[in-house]
Amino acid sequence: MAHRVQYLTVHGHRRAFVMKGSGPAVLLLHGLGCDHHTWDPVIDSLARHHTVIAPDLLGHGDSDKPRADYSVGGYANAMRDLLALLEVDKVTVVGHSLGGGVAMQFAYQYPQLCERIVLVAPGGFGPEVTPAIRVITTPGFHQATGVLTLPGLRHAGALGLRLLARSHLPRTRDLDQVADIFDSLRDVPTRAAIRHVVRAVVDWRGQIITMSDRAYLAGRMPTCVIWGDDDHVIPTRHAEVAEVVVPHAQVEIVPNSGHFPHRDHPQRFVKIMRDFIRSTEPADFDADAWKADLEHGGSVRIHQAEAGHAPVAPLRRRSSA
Repeated sequence: MAHRVQYLTVHGHRRAFVMKGSGPAVLLLHGLGCDHHTWDPVIDSLARHHTVIAPDLLGHGDSDKPRADYSVGGYANAMRDLLALLEVDKVTVVGHSLGGGVAMQFAYQYPQLCERIVLVAPGGFGPEVTPAIRVITTPGFHQATGVLTLPGLRHAGALGLRLLARSHLPRTRDLDQVADIFDSLRDVPTRAAIRHVVRAVVDWRGQIITMSDRAYLAGRMPTCVIWGDDDHVIPTRHAEVAEVVVPHAQVEIVPNSGHFPHRDHPQRFVKIMRDFIRSTEPADFDADAWKADLEHGGSVRIHQAEAGHAPVAPLRRRSSA
């Protein structure tokens, strides 16, 4: 279902967003190359009890695509400013993939605005990422993609990806979503923006950014991690690292799902979200406690787990089939 898109200008750049419902606010942050439409299957259900805000991040969707700061910190700043203009004081922040990295950064930079964190197949818990994203950082990507997205070639490429997705062959589950991203790259400003975003978070060896070293600061904030059990974009085993570095987190592995569990199983996703929100009290930022946590620092096992030196316990909780 399509939702009414609204616009606000922040720092001279137009930002697109969907806002629907009433009640406690939920901020939905999409992944790389996507936009608010990735949340279409869950917006209406969530909006029955919440004010749902689903923006197009700068460089994506209907938002402007300037030459600008596309770091996760820059995106977190933009979300703070958007919420201020919307007069929203606190949110449960939900981030998918790249949006998960932004959600973690938002909670780190602005804990006073964040009641809970929900991370959906997020970046930031390990270096591994699909080679399809790494290739965006290579010289010549912009030019090669310009050729591949010419009329005819673009349609054939997108059709091929969608047909593969329907084949149910191994590692093809998410190719229909990849086809949508590929199709969007026909737009030169979008292509340039995506390249800037990826170069800020990934190099040829994989993910650059990590929140594992600061994850202990989330100890006082309810956290839920949701991953599909067949994710080939960011490996599901990163959920094990998340469970080590955020020991209080509720971890849900969704069966028969890839990198987009909110699209593969929207009803199950909404149930996980609702149960998590109902069963947890919103975080109440305490500056003195935050300072004490900083002074104490993170456990050494955080660094060990991220480096693969520490044993990782089996995931405590999996969603039912």
